[in-house]
Amino acid sequence: MKSPDELKQLAEQLSCPKDDAGIDIAHVMHESNIGMTRQAIDALAIRDGDAVLELGHGSCWHLPELLSRAADVSYCGLEISTLMQAEARVFNAGAVAAQVASFHLYDGAVIPFSVRSFDKVLTVNTLYFWRAPVDLLRQIQALLRPGGSLAISFADKAFMQSLPFTAYGFTLYDKAQVEALAREAGFAQVSFSEHRERIKSKAGDEVDRLFHVAKLTRLD
Repeated sequence: MKSPDELKQLAEQLSCPKDDAGIDIAHVMHESNIGMTRQAIDALAIRDGDAVLELGHGSCWHLPELLSRAADVSYCGLEISTLMQAEARVFNAGAVAAQVASFHLYDGAVIPFSVRSFDKVLTVNTLYFWRAPVDLLRQIQALLRPGGSLAISFADKAFMQSLPFTAYGFTLYDKAQVEALAREAGFAQVSFSEHRERIKSKAGDEVDRLFHVAKLTRLD
């Protein structure tokens, strides 16, 4: 059983990995998040020539799989963690050199790209840390080209409440709350898929996780 201080430190690392402990957390996050990441990629139905943006890419070990989904796909990653940006660049050095991938830092609030720059956007297990979710969703909608989609993978609120570390800095959501945020941000088309998987949690326990993928589409 972890102490409150240990749980708080774990929550802080999950929000923004740093230092040597952040490398270990990155490995854990990749293993525990890969199912959610694949479902988000599936939901986007990436096509030839798509420009894809990801918020909170972590170590981005999943990039080769994403790029393999179609021809001439370009990828841009945004991170608040300098450590994760550096790790992603090292692991994906070939894609960076080939100019099909780039990794950037941002403050978690303002997305530094021009309107209608991307066809697809995804984010996995970052929603809990958004300081102003409606504003960020409005920015993403502006970034999308007509017909473009955003996929948000997030664990169900009831499941997250069962994890001891989520008491420290997490805002938890159910499907209805995420749909309300999307509607307020101006997304007219919102759909959900539901998934269950057996994983090892970030706290080290075996758990059955219920998660959702919200697909938000810009129609105009």
